[in-house]
Parts: sequence; structure tokens; C-alpha cells
Amino acid sequence: MLTLFQRDDCHLCDLALAELAKARAPEFDSVFLDDQPALESRYGTRVPVLRHEASGRELDWPFDAVTVQAWLAVE
Repeated sequence: MLTLFQRDDCHLCDLALAELAKARAPEFDSVFLDDQPALESRYGTRVPVLRHEASGRELDWPFDAVTVQAWLAVE
């Protein structure tokens, strides 16, 4: 399972969503940091961040479709 940590009205987050679509990334959950202090503290300056929940691996922005595909290929 994947989670994309992002913000409302975030231009970089919109770009990340476009790259994930280009990469044909599997379905993921979107979690918005706004009004979530614990997540804001952890991810505030890093968003957007793609997290692989099973392994705990995280991919920070900036990334492109090729990078996402390579990151997803790692077990």
C-alpha cells in the first residue's frame, strides 16, 4: 500500500500527482497534512512524499516517472 503525503493547494503536489500518473503507479491513499500537527511536524518541509507502508520506504519530492518506477521496483 502506498500513501502520498501532501497539502491542499500545493503546486508541487499537483506535479507529483502528474508524475505518479505517468509512472502508472498503483493505487495510493492521499493524506493531507493540513490541520494534522504530528504529520505536519514530520513531513511539513518535505511534501509531497510517497511512502510504501509495508517497508516504510519514502520517496521525497522531487521525483519523476522514471524515478517512481525504479523506486517501486525495489522490494
